[in-house]
Amino acid sequence: MLEDSFVGLVGTDPVVQALVGGVVIASLNMIGALAVLVYRDPSERVLDTALGFAAGVMLAASFTSLIVPGIDLTEVVVPGVPATGLLSPVPVLVGILLGAAVLDQADHWVPHIHVLITGRERPDQTVTDAKVASVILFIVAITIHNMPEGLAVGVGFGSGNVANGIALMLAIGIQNIPEGLAVSIAAINAGFERRSYAVLTGIRSGLVEIPLTVLGAFAVVAVEPILPYAMGFAAGAMLFVIADEILPETHSRGHEREATLGTMVGVVVMLYLDVALAA
Repeated sequence: MLEDSFVGLVGTDPVVQALVGGVVIASLNMIGALAVLVYRDPSERVLDTALGFAAGVMLAASFTSLIVPGIDLTEVVVPGVPATGLLSPVPVLVGILLGAAVLDQADHWVPHIHVLITGRERPDQTVTDAKVASVILFIVAITIHNMPEGLAVGVGFGSGNVANGIALMLAIGIQNIPEGLAVSIAAINAGFERRSYAVLTGIRSGLVEIPLTVLGAFAVVAVEPILPYAMGFAAGAMLFVIADEILPETHSRGHEREATLGTMVGVVVMLYLDVALAA
C-alpha cells in the first residue's frame, strides 16, 4: 500500500512528511520546466489542453482532499451532549473566503500573468526597462500562484491524514509538470532570451512550494483548532487561481473545447487517485 510505503520511508512526523511532499512537487515542477529544452515549441492548443488538465486536477483535489475532509473535522459541540454527530461547514467556508480574498489582493498587487506575457509597456519606459520589469513581475506572479499548492500539500500532511497528503502531493505534482512547462515558455515570451533562463524561472517558481508545505504542516500541528480553516484557506486559494487565471487563460485563444476536455480528464484522474489511495 502506498501509504504504508510512504510512512515507512519518511516516518510519521507530519512536518517531515510535508517537507518530502514539497520536494516531490517542486521536483515535478522542475521536470516540467526542463521539458522546454526538449519540447521547444509546443502549440497553444497543447498548452491550453495541458493547463486545462492541471485545473481539473486542482479542482477535484480542492474538494476531495481539502474541503470535504475539513468539514468532517468540524463536529458541532453541544454542552452536556457527548457527541452530536452534526458537522458544521462554517470554519471551512470561512477559510475558503479568506483564501480567495488573499489571492485576490495578491492579484491586485501583481498584474495577471497574461498581461505580463503581452509585454505592455508604460510610455516612460525604455524597451529594456520594460522587459526587465516584465520579467521581475512575471517571476513574482508565478511565485504567488504557486503558494496555494505548497500550502495545500503541507496542510494535507499536517492534518494527520497521510492518504490525503499523498493524494494532494500526487495531484499537485502531476499538474506541476504542464504548469512548469507553461511557466518556462511564458518566461521566454516575457523577455528571457535564452532558454536556460526560462528553465531557471520555472524551477524557481516551484521552489517556493517547499517552505510553504513545511509552514502549512507546522501551523496545523502546532495549532490544531485552525486545521479546518487552513484546509478551507488552501482550497479557496487554489479555486481562485483556477477560476481567475487558468481557465480564462486557456479559453482565450480559441481552444475552449480542448481545454475543457483536459479539465474533465484532470478531474477524473484526481478522483481515481483519491479513491485508490483511500482503498
